[in-house]
Amino acid sequence: METGSPHDTGTADVPEAAAPDAAHAPAVPDAGAAEAVAEPGAGAAEPVWRALPPGLLKMRRLLVVVWLGLLTLATALVPGLLTGPGWAAFAVLPLAVLVWGWVMLERNWRSWRYAERADDLLISRGVLWREETVVPYGRMQLVEVTSGPVERYFGLASVQLHTAAAATDATIPGLDPAEAERLRDRLTELGEARSAGL
Repeated sequence: METGSPHDTGTADVPEAAAPDAAHAPAVPDAGAAEAVAEPGAGAAEPVWRALPPGLLKMRRLLVVVWLGLLTLATALVPGLLTGPGWAAFAVLPLAVLVWGWVMLERNWRSWRYAERADDLLISRGVLWREETVVPYGRMQLVEVTSGPVERYFGLASVQLHTAAAATDATIPGLDPAEAERLRDRLTELGEARSAGL
């Protein structure tokens, strides 16, 4: 009896003592931590974020260069021809906005990311003010893929998510068309499964 009870308490203590050691042991080496992130169980705890393709940044930069370039020319030519060359210096203002916009567009593009979890979709964006939207699959009513003429030229499409509450509607811009269609099909399937379960 005495041998049985210390042995039982010993086995109860061993997993408790071994669990922290096992938890600390893989966390120390980087390789063990990388393998833990790659496991499905760890992936469910920490979402796998996906960034937007670089084509969106190219498209937005081209639009900024075209519009602000035309504004710079107009600001330089019209006052310069009508009032004198000194007034053409105002063209520096739209040119400065163009340079600032070039840098800010990249920062904004890098801030966009999305992650598919088991029960919802996460969308994160914003440079100064971070905004993270959680869209539950069960509340999705409509998922559509849109692509305007400029987006089609750059081979991009946007996924628009419409939910029961307008406040949780969301958009993921600038995706590859194949990824946009895959995301639309998966979100529609998951939304139907979740609403059928309710």
